[in-house]
Amino acid sequence: MKASTERKLIRWLHIILGIPIIGYIYGPISENQIPTIIVRFVIFPLLVLSGLYMWKGYIIKNWIRKQKRRMHVNPKN
Repeated sequence: MKASTERKLIRWLHIILGIPIIGYIYGPISENQIPTIIVRFVIFPLLVLSGLYMWKGYIIKNWIRKQKRRMHVNPKN
């Protein structure tokens, strides 16, 4: 996957996941228990992870690349 496509995909995921948060804050969703649980324990963590990935994802990618190189050069470790 090209880097630009990946950025667009993560960005749109982040925007779409933000919509239920707005409904949770400003709407009557907080009165119902099941949507509240979904927003708190599924949507919000995914929103946070996608934001962190957009912000510092290059560090994770570089770390994974280094690990792969290290395993390729020295397969015993």
